[in-house]
Amino acid sequence: MRADERRVWLVYGGACLLAWLLYVLAGAEFQRGLWQLWEAVYQATLSLWPPMALGIFVYPWVRRLQHLEASPATALALHALGALLFGALWQMGEFATAWILYGVEHARAVWAQTVLWRAIWGVLVYAAVATGFTAMLQTRRARAAALSAAHAESALARAELAVITGKLDPHFLFNTLNSIVALTRKDAQAAEAALLRFAAMLRYVLDSKRRADDRVALADEVDFVRDYLALESLRLGTRLQVRWHLDPATLQDEVPPLSLQPLVENSVIHAIAPRPRGGTVSIHSHRDAENEGLALRIEDDGPGCDRATLEGDRGGVGLAALKRRFALDYDGRARFQVHTAPGAGFRVEVWIPR
Repeated sequence: MRADERRVWLVYGGACLLAWLLYVLAGAEFQRGLWQLWEAVYQATLSLWPPMALGIFVYPWVRRLQHLEASPATALALHALGALLFGALWQMGEFATAWILYGVEHARAVWAQTVLWRAIWGVLVYAAVATGFTAMLQTRRARAAALSAAHAESALARAELAVITGKLDPHFLFNTLNSIVALTRKDAQAAEAALLRFAAMLRYVLDSKRRADDRVALADEVDFVRDYLALESLRLGTRLQVRWHLDPATLQDEVPPLSLQPLVENSVIHAIAPRPRGGTVSIHSHRDAENEGLALRIEDDGPGCDRATLEGDRGGVGLAALKRRFALDYDGRARFQVHTAPGAGFRVEVWIPR
């Protein structure tokens, strides 16, 4: 028997026991001695065993009606039929018990006196038992639906994360290969150094493709970004200035792989490379004093952009995709904010819960 089925019968058994105890307490007169208590126990057992036994069969009946998914009118008619049958069987059970214990004449006399009340009580008890079972079944169905929805949402999030990561990696590979091709025509030694750095970067990318929800140490991500910037500086020279402001206490914090490099690359492509005088990229990390989260900031002193250009992803790495990635990866607890304006540079702030 499944755990949820056991729970149903435990609740039903507890309800039956409570009803039996209340019946005994209502019929007992303790001041008249122990005999009166046993009389109350006898009467409670004799009166309640039929509806308690019949209630066991109400559960599969109610479950069957739920599976039918009938209209409200049809369900009401079927429940009315079930209530009438419940009351009739209750009376038949009491009649059979009285016949066995006291004879047929006594059974007929008791039946004649209680037939109307037993019919009314049969409908009321059936309604109570059926309502209780219906509530438990609907609760179980709602819980199963919520669990199924949660699994589906989790699967969708994992799939979307994988798609987002897949969109970022080819962009990086394409730009890196272009840089190496350009270097081979100018400086063989620089090209060789670039190839070694590219090999290290490619190894990092391949290692990061295990799963979309993998984590890497911030130190590893920083080393990857250093390789990327060193490769770009071979092409841009002194036009590319880099400032590192890293809190050593944060270097072992875990971050999604390939989360910093696209942001740095975004600044190189749009703030540094197009300008003859180049510019500066700053990378910051520190521990949030308020909630111990990891705070990252990547900024440049480039021309910035307006809101319309920003919504168009500034023509480079998809900031919307990165924002979506952090939202999915941390169940909405991470923060990803972009600050920019024409002439005010570009700044991305990321906060990752610890």
